[in-house]
Order: sequence, then C-alpha cells, then structure tokens
Amino acid sequence: MPARYKTDVTEEFPETGRIYLNNASVSRMPASAVRAMFDFVERYNEAGPDSRAAAEMVSDAARSVRRRISGMLRCQPDEIALTQSTTEGINIVAGGISMPAGSNVIIRDATYEHHSNTIPWLDLGAEVRMLKSGEGGLFGMDDFESLLDGDTAAVALTHALYNTGTILPLERVGRLLKGGAPFLVDAAQTVGSVGDYDFSRLGCDFMAFNGSKWLCGPMGVGLLYCSREAAAGLRPAVAGGESAMIYDRTKVAYKAMPDKFEGGYRNYAGLAGLAAALDCVAGVGLDAIRGKNQRLCRVFCEEVRPVPGITLHEPAADHIGLVSFCVDGRKSADAVEWLEGAGVIVAQREIGDTDIIRVSPHFYNTEEQMAAAADAVRAFGRTL
Repeated sequence: MPARYKTDVTEEFPETGRIYLNNASVSRMPASAVRAMFDFVERYNEAGPDSRAAAEMVSDAARSVRRRISGMLRCQPDEIALTQSTTEGINIVAGGISMPAGSNVIIRDATYEHHSNTIPWLDLGAEVRMLKSGEGGLFGMDDFESLLDGDTAAVALTHALYNTGTILPLERVGRLLKGGAPFLVDAAQTVGSVGDYDFSRLGCDFMAFNGSKWLCGPMGVGLLYCSREAAAGLRPAVAGGESAMIYDRTKVAYKAMPDKFEGGYRNYAGLAGLAAALDCVAGVGLDAIRGKNQRLCRVFCEEVRPVPGITLHEPAADHIGLVSFCVDGRKSADAVEWLEGAGVIVAQREIGDTDIIRVSPHFYNTEEQMAAAADAVRAFGRTL
C-alpha cells in the first residue's frame, strides 16, 4: 500500500523557483517516478535488453500499470491497451471502426473541442455530424438525439473540456447508446482529476487518455480502454509480431486483448515511471486531489476577479480544477511568454476564435502560489 502523502508532497515535488500551472497539458512528475524510470533503464540495460530477465521486467511494468489503471476505471486489466498518447488511442478507434457506405459519426463542434478528438474523425471521409455547444461548452440531449440515427457508426465525445474544465453529462449519452453505436470518450482531462469516480458509469466502449496529465506520469505513455465486447469489432491500426500471428503461411490472426492493439514496442521505462506516479496519486487520494485542485482555482479566481481588464471564463458547477481568463487588449501568447519570464508557467489556448490563458494547478501547488500567480497577472496588466 503506498504511503499516505496527504497534502505534504514537498519531497516528491521539490521547489524549483517556478510556479508550474500547466498540468492540464503535462504535469510535473514526482521524484519517485523519476527514480523508478532511472532504475528501470539501469536494471534493464544490465540484464541485457533482449534477455528473459529484461522481458520479465517489461511484463511486470505493463502488468503493474494495467492493474492500477483498471482499478481506477472499474474494468478488467486486459481491457487496457498501452499507447503513447490520447491522440494515438483515438486514432486507433477512428481508424479501426467499420464504416459502411452512408455511415455518419457524431462529434462536438470545434468551439470547445480539442483537435485530437476532431481531426481523426474528419480525416475518415465519412459524414461528420457536429453537436452544437451551448453556453460553457455544454450540449442538449435533444440536440444529440436529433443527430443520431441507424447509420451512426460512432460517437466520440470529450468528458471534460480542455479550455474551461467543464465536465459534460456523458453518462446520459452512454445510457442512450447502450447496445447501439460504438461510443468513445476522450478522458484526457478527467482520469486523475475527478476524484474516485466510477468510469464504468459512462457506459462507453472506448476511452482514451494519457499518463502525463493528471496522473503525473511521463510523456509518451498513453492508455486506451477497450471493452472486451468492442475489441472484437475493432481492427488494429498497427499489426506486428506483438499484436498478431501468421497461420497457413499467408493468413493473419490478431491476438487477444490487450496485445491486439500493441503492435511494436512500448515506452517501457515510462511504464515504470507511471506505476510509481500512480502510487503517489493514490497516496494522496483521488477525492483529496479533486478538492485541492478546485480550492486552488477558487483562490486564483478570487484574486483576479476584481482586477480591471480581466475576463474570467469560469467553468460550470461540475468541473475539474482548471480556470481560463483573458487580459483585455493583450494577446494571450504575449501574456504566457511574459508570465513565464516572471516564473509562472501557464498555457495559451482558445475557445473558438477567442484566445485565452489557461491556469491548471495540481495537488502539489499551494494557495500561496496561486496568490503569487495572480499578482503576476496584475503586474502583466500594468505593462500596457
């Protein structure tokens, strides 16, 4: 059982002299995860990379991650395929679903949607029906049902918005689609940030996310949930000796899950790092993390809301710990560059055609850091 770090994680996330508030993109890694990666590479190299001992290390790392992630999602370990990113997971599904002539796909319009869950579907050449976003990125179920018909081959929706943090009511979509069109959820912004949530309630067939955002793992490690039932109808994007076998000399048979979607090598050292990061996250507690992140956002909002020239894009009532804002008359890219020079790392993003600055703290940040970040925003506003 991992240690209970509670709110004191200073040993895992030592002071760097900078305030890092871009966790919705890539989070900092705990020191234990960095050490785990270093130790894995050192031991793997000493064992001989193509040896039985090294192969067992790889199997152990993959098994460890699947066990931890399946516990978070309430699924079976063999329903977790290892990818390199959320984008790759979405592309595996988009490229593998059967698309008969006349098929359509339902996604959200691009105003609040991330490109990773838009481009793969537009690239298919099938009819793409875009679900209109309302205020704050929410959508109406009546609007969704009006797009759905017997030719709908897939529905792909995001669980939480990358630009406002609003959590969408996808459980209702899952109930409606049960037994119908395959349902993919882009969960890049929710796994690790929404508390001890039962993801099986979404009722989705596929779920793509990565380990380097709210799970505090390294870049280059992604995860794809694929239900056992849905796996049978999904053709792998990459076929190789790890994911398929040859029989009768010229015929190919795909292996069972999760091997079916893991053609080629994985980031094995990254898996070791992710396993250690998941221990750290579990030690703090998923509910504690969500509560802390929301509290940090409230502190920031309270500090900057009265500042003249600041427009806050606050999320809906149900949201992850993320807030966006604009500085009137200033380009968001300029603000991000200036703030980084002042030691505050945030991100430039967009809501449709509107440039925004996104602030996304994580459990290792402090209320004092949020207040200091707000002071830096005030200082930037005075540079006009």
